[in-house]
Amino acid sequence: MMTIEKIIKGISVVSFSGNKESGIENITFDSRNVNSGSLFIAVKGLKTDGHDFIGSALGSGAKAIICEKIPESPDKNVCWIITDDSAKALGQAASNFYGNPSLSMKLVGVTGTNGKTTIATLLFRMFTNLGYKCGLFSTVCNYIIDKELPATHTTPDPVQLNRVMAEMAEAGCEYAFMEVSSHSADQQRIAGLDFAGGIFTNLTHDHLDYHKTFDKYLTAKKRFFDALPQEAFALVNDDDKNGKVMLQNCRAHHYSFSVRGMADFRCSLIEQSFEGMGLRIMGKEVWTRFIGDFNASNLLAVYAASELLGAGREEILTVLSSLTSVPGRLEVIRDAGITGIVDYAHTPDALLNVIGTLNKIRESSVQLITVVGAGGDRDKTKRPEMAAISAEGSTKVIFTSDNPRTEDPELILNDMEAGIGPDLKRKTIRITDRREAIKTAVMMAQQGDVILVAGKGHETYQEIMGVKHHFDDREEIKKALSQK
Repeated sequence: MMTIEKIIKGISVVSFSGNKESGIENITFDSRNVNSGSLFIAVKGLKTDGHDFIGSALGSGAKAIICEKIPESPDKNVCWIITDDSAKALGQAASNFYGNPSLSMKLVGVTGTNGKTTIATLLFRMFTNLGYKCGLFSTVCNYIIDKELPATHTTPDPVQLNRVMAEMAEAGCEYAFMEVSSHSADQQRIAGLDFAGGIFTNLTHDHLDYHKTFDKYLTAKKRFFDALPQEAFALVNDDDKNGKVMLQNCRAHHYSFSVRGMADFRCSLIEQSFEGMGLRIMGKEVWTRFIGDFNASNLLAVYAASELLGAGREEILTVLSSLTSVPGRLEVIRDAGITGIVDYAHTPDALLNVIGTLNKIRESSVQLITVVGAGGDRDKTKRPEMAAISAEGSTKVIFTSDNPRTEDPELILNDMEAGIGPDLKRKTIRITDRREAIKTAVMMAQQGDVILVAGKGHETYQEIMGVKHHFDDREEIKKALSQK
């Protein structure tokens, strides 16, 4: 139990009525989770407004309410806290309620369109291998040291986020690494957290269904850097022009990394094959089990952040050479003389990078067969672009269903095919059933060929009309290759 006075510390309070010494047993922004002794925070969401559920929260025994607008006839037995930003107040209240756990460890956030999962996960593995107890918040899975916790969102809601971080603190975690999505920054999910550092990867076409414009998408990312404390570090990819934008008005110490030019941290790719690639990082050569220019950039970010967090150069490079790819990120599956690649690429830029990498490695006599779709209920404008990139860079392409969610998969494929002309269309076929599409790609492949299955990566389900059915691209291509 914690007093209201302690919970609202740091929150911008417009007006207050009630007893600040009242004890609160739990906090929530979901009226269904309210019970006697609860603090309910009314947050305006995309589909619903928490202010509409204040009555329900009071009926379930809420002891205090944080809101932006007080009801016409407020219950005088309830503590009312009026703020100008309920979403931000939620983050700060959650952090206070769980004992400000981010202060007890070095928390590093990673944001950008692509590379977040890889960098956050590899930093978690890096510092675990260096002998530290660490926590991880990622799209694939959350970890408290070696304890796995399912991930439902790239960045959890503030209550869940702080509750898990409090568990990390109790378990003795010294470091925590977190993917910071643009949605979480825009919705103030990370408000109240104390970051030791922030990393920016890149910014390309994605999430415009939510942000509407690229400028708003950029602003959401920048909000994270604007909030970094003065003693933190801000590490940005200098190969992306938006990296410099992130540093504008950012109080943290500024650092840059680049695989193309001059920066505080530099790297060049020496050689690569499907087994891995050789890099020269800050003048030192290291062999890694990754492929692709974009992974060279990701690994450089991991190296730079590790050094900024105090690790030694030699020990960083030693661990870097032993790290393996994150599940569903350029994951190689080989059988029957065919190389299968499963990757999470679901944006035009990510797809361009992956296909470009595979084309650099494969011999000219070898086919690249790409299986790709596009998610439903998401940014429709990237569909024709993804189709064009796939068709231009591949020998053959199979357009198929991804996670159609509540959309008709046939209409999604129509949107994709609108992006290719007659010449490219000759290289493509359309098989809506994803399992059949993967099987067909394997049937078409000959010895030495490469099959890219893009879009779902680590996911173990396919969402159709709101229902999640078990489906794993890695399982499907393994099975199809074994039957070749």
